[in-house]
Amino acid sequence: MEMSQAAAAPLEEQSRHPHWRRLLIGGLVILVIGAAADLLGWDIRGWLNNLWDTMSEISLGYLVAGVALKTLQTTATAFAWYAILRYAYPTTRFRLVLACYAASVALNGILPANLGTLALLLMFTTIIAGATFSAVLGAYVVEKIFFTVIGAFTYLYLFLSVSGSFDIKFDFVHQHPWATVILVVGGAALIYTLVRTFWPKIVQWWDQAKEGGGILSEPRKYLLWVFAPSLLGWIASLGVMAVFLAAYDIPVSFDTLMRICGGNSIANVTSATPGGAGVNQAFNVASLKGVTDPTTATAYSVSQQLVTTAWNIIFGIVLLVWAFGWSGGKELVQTSYAGAKEKAVEQKDARAARKEAKRAAKHA
Repeated sequence: MEMSQAAAAPLEEQSRHPHWRRLLIGGLVILVIGAAADLLGWDIRGWLNNLWDTMSEISLGYLVAGVALKTLQTTATAFAWYAILRYAYPTTRFRLVLACYAASVALNGILPANLGTLALLLMFTTIIAGATFSAVLGAYVVEKIFFTVIGAFTYLYLFLSVSGSFDIKFDFVHQHPWATVILVVGGAALIYTLVRTFWPKIVQWWDQAKEGGGILSEPRKYLLWVFAPSLLGWIASLGVMAVFLAAYDIPVSFDTLMRICGGNSIANVTSATPGGAGVNQAFNVASLKGVTDPTTATAYSVSQQLVTTAWNIIFGIVLLVWAFGWSGGKELVQTSYAGAKEKAVEQKDARAARKEAKRAAKHA
């Protein structure tokens, strides 16, 4: 924890002494990176042209409303994070949590496989004195409770809203009752066996992680300071969708929003591309089938992703500079990103090792 305290101190110290010269140097660095990216084949100018074309075909009112709702979404979700972490670590400051969360949202828009989220957890261990990765991971589990519940609600709504879905989904049950019983009982036995096998590890992990999830011990505080802000952030995300749908004259309804929300959720889980690019568009077109034509649906999806990604990057950079200064923010992000890549490799190697051990056990 001494490392976390030592790292956090200079970052906060730098945040008190912002230098315009650093901002100018940062701008020059961005230009150099842009030139290098162009040489390597990354068409930043083309991306910016697409962004400008997209923004020009939408009225200013829609853009302002979309950006405002996106800002509210990020801020409300960051506050839920802040409430969880402050309960465990009273010295936690909202400004730093907001800056880190905004940076992770921006990173997830340009990095594959949600590496920005892993980087966020490492940022928190750096800026919060006494925080361990296990504890922050426990906080992450608590923060995800609302989104698990609302995701289940979304899928349940979509399932029930399709006429005849029960007959379609459960036709197998009526035709093969004994096979269904064997499947359910066998599945329950398998789950029980897995839980018994891994329970000691789960208990050990929870002993390390429960510090970060301590706010669950007071349900009223959790509902007021975590669940409610998360709900506000989710409603704001629906508002962002509604604004861009209206910008393209696509009918806005609760059913349409739930379709897009469910499709985006699946896309985020299955996509390995930065920000789900391409995959989100495919799911959005499928979600809007029967509501609008594929061309308009694609234009809506591309527009929303381009504008929100650009804003997330701007918002994240501004907050990082405000909270940590240019050098401090850059160092924090670089260190956390490097750590996130290492963690991702470790997790991948661990999964590969487990699979290899299972194969060896089968052939033994």
